[in-house]
Amino acid sequence: MLEILLQYKLFLIPIIIIVCAQLMKFVRLFFKHGFRFDDLFNPGHFPSAHSAFVTSLVVVIGYYESVTSGVFAVAACFAFITIYDAMRIRMHIGLQGKTLNKLVDEIDEIDSKKFPRLKEHVGHYANEVTGGIGIGMLLSIILIWIINFL
Repeated sequence: MLEILLQYKLFLIPIIIIVCAQLMKFVRLFFKHGFRFDDLFNPGHFPSAHSAFVTSLVVVIGYYESVTSGVFAVAACFAFITIYDAMRIRMHIGLQGKTLNKLVDEIDEIDSKKFPRLKEHVGHYANEVTGGIGIGMLLSIILIWIINFL
């Protein structure tokens, strides 16, 4: 088992990080709203699991492959695009969902049963992304240190 972890560390560390970030989000939402199974896979909220994952990928590749490698540049660009998408594009989707939900509620001629309620918190605010980046960096460094200690 240890050999597999060491052999696939570039892949497994970011996977472990995204699971940890999503579990942190689930626990936080559990204490805020009670148990809701959907919250285990819920997009949005604190911390951003996407940001934690791509940050972890950048840190791991930077450490093991060098920050001057081409694969590091690709990982950094991928992280930038993912974080931008989580914070800007998906946030606008949530705002549109909120507006459409409000319209369905307020316009009398619309049968609200025909329109499902849209998610309103799909993207991330800056603090949620920053938290995901911080968690991704910190946990990646800890896991790299543990692996090197083995």
